Amino acid sequence: MELAQRMKDLHTSVFTDLSHDKAEVEAQTGMKVLDFSLGSPDIPPAPAVIETLSTEALNPANYRYAVSGLPQLIEAVQNWYKTSYDVTLEADQICLLQGSQEALVNLPLLYLNPDDGFLIPDPYYPAYYDAPKMAQGEVLLMPLLEENDYLIDFDAISEEDRRKAKMMLVNYPNNPTGACAPDEFIMRLIDFARRNDILVIYDNAYSELIFNGEKPKSFLSFPGASEVGIELNSFSKSYGMAGARLGIMAGNRNVIEAYKDLKSNMDYGIFLPVQYAGVTALHTGHAVVEQTRQTYETRRRLILSEFSNAGWDLNLPDGTMFIWARIPDEWEDSYSFARDLLHETGILVTPGLAFGEQGRRYVRLALVVSSYTIRAAARRLQDSRFFLSLHS
Repeated sequence: MELAQRMKDLHTSVFTDLSHDKAEVEAQTGMKVLDFSLGSPDIPPAPAVIETLSTEALNPANYRYAVSGLPQLIEAVQNWYKTSYDVTLEADQICLLQGSQEALVNLPLLYLNPDDGFLIPDPYYPAYYDAPKMAQGEVLLMPLLEENDYLIDFDAISEEDRRKAKMMLVNYPNNPTGACAPDEFIMRLIDFARRNDILVIYDNAYSELIFNGEKPKSFLSFPGASEVGIELNSFSKSYGMAGARLGIMAGNRNVIEAYKDLKSNMDYGIFLPVQYAGVTALHTGHAVVEQTRQTYETRRRLILSEFSNAGWDLNLPDGTMFIWARIPDEWEDSYSFARDLLHETGILVTPGLAFGEQGRRYVRLALVVSSYTIRAAARRLQDSRFFLSLHS
């Protein structure tokens, strides 16, 4: 049986490929690979969250369908947005998700007809590219350039793309670059979307992971945002619940209503113990969020100093849990660099080309490793003279 064309457009996840490469090197050399590739948080949820999840999982009544979200979770989300972002949300402006990637993948099904345009940043999180393709839409790229602080250049979007686009995806703090967006950028984004009748999907999964001292912000806190778009938020990165899938969509009522209709045909809601754990996370999790932010702050400064001593100069990100690192000119592209780095030092990073053409000269390092691993990686770089030989 021949696969549908939409499946032919998909590729094996880069992280699956990297996992195979990692296993191969470890089998051949006996060396433990130091893995900076997959951004899976290593900081667990607060003990109270784990206790809630465990307790509720023992309750037989919680194994029924959860078609409607828990009212107390909806209320907790409302309080979260009011306290953290000074945003007032009504209940009909909120949809609970099995992780924000659920909506990233499915939202294009709401509005894209074949060949309708979907604007996404380049570099991009892979699901940004795959989702509109599966909906038979056309991907329209918006390059994020280092010289422009990795901000979308609205003036560079052609008139043809503006006419074609029905949706656009924006992500700040940005994965993979770590860039944050100033307020004036968000206001211009809203104006651009309104003038061109484009729906904004604002992926705000890293809003709590900002290192410049600024308060976390929401797209929805800006005037007119809920008129032109929705925001996705997540319990994975800040509250350590990556495996217990829970996220939210908030904002434009029409989009929320349409998505709930779509969702009612796709699943029966989120496992109730996970919802109860989400309530506990929002009620008690502030200390864990702060601890998480401080941990990544410590790691980003440590990797800067340790890797610099080993000959790899890195630029610190303003946010997220990633380092977007430029590779030396001696390598053809980020794939060849990542391959050589793995085989010569046993350090695994994600080639920037996995995130689009603008990642050709970059690799991404995830700060989901211990300080010990960072120091061990720096020692390997020094001992191998992987970078130092370039300067001798």
